[in-house]
Amino acid sequence: MASLVVVSRSSSGARLLSLVLAAALSMPLSLQAQPMGLPSMGSASAVELSPALERTLGDAIMEQGRRDPSYIADPDINQYLTDMGRRLAAYAPESGQRITVFALRDSSINAFALPGGYIGINSGLVVASETESELASVIAHEIGHVVQRHIARGMTQSSQTNTLMMAALAAALLAALSGSGDLAMGVAAFGQAAAVDRQLGFSRQAEQEADRTGFEMLRKAGFDPRGMLRMFAQLMNASRLNEGMGGSVYTSTHPLSVQRMSDMENRITDSLAAPKPDSDAFWYVRAKLRLVQARTAQAMRNAITILERDAQQASGAAQSAAWYGLAYAALQKKDYDGAGQALDKATAGGRGSSEVAGLAINLALAQGNELSALEQASAAAKRWPDSQGVALAQIEAMQKTGRDTEAIAVLKQRIMQWQDVPRLYQLLAQSQERLGLRLDARRSMASYYELTGALPAAVEQLQQARNMTNDFYLQSQLDVQIRTMKERLKDDRALLERFRSS
Repeated sequence: MASLVVVSRSSSGARLLSLVLAAALSMPLSLQAQPMGLPSMGSASAVELSPALERTLGDAIMEQGRRDPSYIADPDINQYLTDMGRRLAAYAPESGQRITVFALRDSSINAFALPGGYIGINSGLVVASETESELASVIAHEIGHVVQRHIARGMTQSSQTNTLMMAALAAALLAALSGSGDLAMGVAAFGQAAAVDRQLGFSRQAEQEADRTGFEMLRKAGFDPRGMLRMFAQLMNASRLNEGMGGSVYTSTHPLSVQRMSDMENRITDSLAAPKPDSDAFWYVRAKLRLVQARTAQAMRNAITILERDAQQASGAAQSAAWYGLAYAALQKKDYDGAGQALDKATAGGRGSSEVAGLAINLALAQGNELSALEQASAAAKRWPDSQGVALAQIEAMQKTGRDTEAIAVLKQRIMQWQDVPRLYQLLAQSQERLGLRLDARRSMASYYELTGALPAAVEQLQQARNMTNDFYLQSQLDVQIRTMKERLKDDRALLERFRSS
């Protein structure tokens, strides 16, 4: 059986390009032009950094970033965060960007916005949030920066620093578009992408704009607006406690002030609507991230100790989530009996969740009980049809039991449901390849690469597919796809060239 072709990525010069941008980002603050006093320009600022170019930058950064070790590729976590972001953005003024929120494995409290509507959330921020509204308040604030186009306008302000930054970033992303992905990896990795946000140094006016926009989103989406005030207070306290040790990461990038706190207090006084209670998903995602962010044995022991305490002292969804976290930790250690016992306690009293169901399916698969996993997955998919985690567990169970034909049918249904989830296309390609549908597999992989921003790899897959058939009509379809993709590449390069040569 022929294997799927994956485009290799290698080049020299990554270190040099990385150093160029790093030098730009590390200049003393006194030498950097700060986007102070940004006016509330709304979409008028599109002349500086068009939405098309902004999305091109964001897609290219994310194409590299998904391979960063800190990126958390967990369907439950990223679906939860993105759904929250889009729920908030539905109430944003002039929101032309499609919001995508992703998680990073980092225990520090931080969040940042990238071009193109991408928002990164550190695991530490989720774990530090005592309520869902506190987490939502930070995401809403970041969306406020996005819809007010603070990132876009700040990046293209006329200054030596910003010009150098954009030129280096554009050069790296142009290299990525040519298929030399490694050139961009050092430059467009999450640490430096977050540094772009950090070095812009938003003015007080810009921060207050993001606060006010975020507050309205928070309130209209049904979250408790007091969550923003509580999170502000927690961040300010963390900054004071860590003073002299670099302070709080988030407060250093988004400086808080008494004026901002007072402004929020006044707005909360005028907002008396009863908020919705925290979702169960918040507690399960928070418990998982507490473990995912633990990078050392001691950190893992500390996380487990906290979960054990919550399993005994908490109630409701928070207690169930603690047992779920303990089951997840046991599964990672291949303690299958311990994982099973913890899962039983997580579901005590008839409580259930898609996160617990997905973990139970993965436990059965890990134990080699594929038929049991398939049975559980079928039931879970009916109960939680909107869970990507359950859907992916079901597909994995189908593939492991040799039911690739059934898997393809389910995958096509799920792709209609979630057209922007790259993993679905990758799994579809795997099942198609195993069934000898090599041309279809190439087309599916082309869709996967397109969604992840790897356009040169997408073109290569489509060209391979064209070479596999003599069918005139199919060749014509593929020719159109290839031509369309190449035109996109050409347009993206032209947009980026503007900034490389500026």
